[in-house]
Amino acid sequence: MKTVAVIPCRYLSSRFEGKPLALIGDKPMMWHVYQQASKATSVDEVYIATDDEKIRAKCEELGLKVLMTGTHHITGTDRVAECARLLDADVIVNVQGDEPFIEPSSIDAVTNALLDSQLPNLAAANAFTRITASEDIMDTGVVKVVFSAAKRAMSYSRLPVPLAFRLPSSHYRQLGLYAFRRDALEFFSTTLQGPLESSESVEMYRFIEHDYSVLMVEVNESGIAVDTPADLEKAIAYHAAGGA
Repeated sequence: MKTVAVIPCRYLSSRFEGKPLALIGDKPMMWHVYQQASKATSVDEVYIATDDEKIRAKCEELGLKVLMTGTHHITGTDRVAECARLLDADVIVNVQGDEPFIEPSSIDAVTNALLDSQLPNLAAANAFTRITASEDIMDTGVVKVVFSAAKRAMSYSRLPVPLAFRLPSSHYRQLGLYAFRRDALEFFSTTLQGPLESSESVEMYRFIEHDYSVLMVEVNESGIAVDTPADLEKAIAYHAAGGA
């Protein structure tokens, strides 16, 4: 079984244009993500996926493998699905391009969970972590996930689910780290968004709304994702202090 990690990188972003090329130390952010993904023992190859010539040129300058994709994709998973058609791989791991310190062990965890799972109709494995800050529970930018005893995703929401109506509840954050079966990505790219995905803007609903299983996998992460220039300053400080 061959596993390839794909890192979607867009230059144009409403909140942070040119984010993949933003420097952390003396290297662009996408370089740091690529290095971390390359350390995962479950991954055979790593690629940057982009529709931008500036990013392609920088990848070639730094010796990073790169795949050019179309500009029409609605989601990062659609971009990864296009790459899957170009790759000789059984499992494709979607690694977010804005997490420069992602743990290689997290990538291994979702990949190995996908390969080992016996869940029926399994399409993907999706990382999650426990939410400890109360403000994150209320933050609609943080996607919460509810799962079964077998760790099968039941529901995602930007609202604080489950609601602590009778008793206090534990809350879990969905992370943008996914391992996909190749045929699941083909299904994703040829299937329209359903009402839940359209409403919540959570891509994994593409599978759940059609009775596919998504396996949730708990991981430990630094929590540093770069969405804004302010986040970049935190990442720079973390790196300067000896972070990955």
